[in-house]
Amino acid sequence: MAVSDLPDIIHDLDRSLTSIEAVVDPESKKIEIAKLEEEAAAPDLWSDQANAQLVTSRLSRLQGDVERVENLRQRLDDVQVLLELADEEGDADSVAEAEHDVNALKSEIDALEVRTLLSGEYDERDALVTIRSEAGGVDAADFAAMLLRMYERWAERHGYGVEVYDVSYAEEAGIKSATFTVKSPYAYGTLSVEQGTHRLVRISPFDNQGRRQTSFAGVEVLPVVEETDHIDIPEADIRIDVFRSSGPGGQSVNTTDSAVRITHLPTGLVVSCQNEKSQIQNRAAALRVLQARLLEKARQDREAEMNALKSDGNSWGSQMRSYVLHPYQMVKDLRTNYETGNTDGVFDGEIDAFIDAGIRWRRQEEAVA
Repeated sequence: MAVSDLPDIIHDLDRSLTSIEAVVDPESKKIEIAKLEEEAAAPDLWSDQANAQLVTSRLSRLQGDVERVENLRQRLDDVQVLLELADEEGDADSVAEAEHDVNALKSEIDALEVRTLLSGEYDERDALVTIRSEAGGVDAADFAAMLLRMYERWAERHGYGVEVYDVSYAEEAGIKSATFTVKSPYAYGTLSVEQGTHRLVRISPFDNQGRRQTSFAGVEVLPVVEETDHIDIPEADIRIDVFRSSGPGGQSVNTTDSAVRITHLPTGLVVSCQNEKSQIQNRAAALRVLQARLLEKARQDREAEMNALKSDGNSWGSQMRSYVLHPYQMVKDLRTNYETGNTDGVFDGEIDAFIDAGIRWRRQEEAVA
């Protein structure tokens, strides 16, 4: 950027941050923080563990929101003063420092502006992600494994925790499916725009004639169930099967029947977990996944009732992104039209621009609905 543009850019950032402050409303959040801090300091807080987790989680998130906004405001004020002093004194080094700080602030303010668009009922929660290979045989299984690595690398880049519940490996290469959680505030709201069918076009590494292959993988994103959701699953409604955990190629990873598969009889939903060594732990994890899927089914049922009143229906869950590696290299979101030629970067977790564009697109779609 030209140095002469810095004052205008700072002015635009100030305007954006002011809009964010109006949405976040730090002062009202400070009042709520004070109340939650009183609750968190109560000696009997952990006598009700579910409520204690709710209080401490909410407190942590509010404190993080306020600290982030106030930190950005302080840094923006500081860089404005730095630029004014540098201009008065003709200090080239300080101008260069101000330019660096402005670039960093622009990136962080843009990201926070997208965050303020996440206002759905479950957007603040952790995300439960399932990837499934679809049409395309072994290439589809390999593509599903590539997507799993992509999301793991994305989470790693941001310092988010990932817990893998279950991976079903394909016989030749790749995976049939994988289920994992991403643990971070607003993980669900952020990743929910990744839901849908992903398409890969490339020269198949599994075809000895070197032909081009199109394959598909599905991504499902659900909010992680919390204690307060009260998803009741009667024992009579489920069938629990246990089996021996296995790794790639069927290699046994333990010698006991610790893996758990739960079938929800009324809906036919099936979930499994083999990540933990204990059958009890795997059962608890599988139940959490089942609860999340039942919660999502209830949401979809409500949404279907609303969509029945509309003529255009709901297109979410359809094909949403294309990854082309041959005859040219490009990744393109079919909803937002955002695209990049840096396919290696995308598969290495550089998907923030796609996610941000998806969140803005969804808000626009909601506004005109």
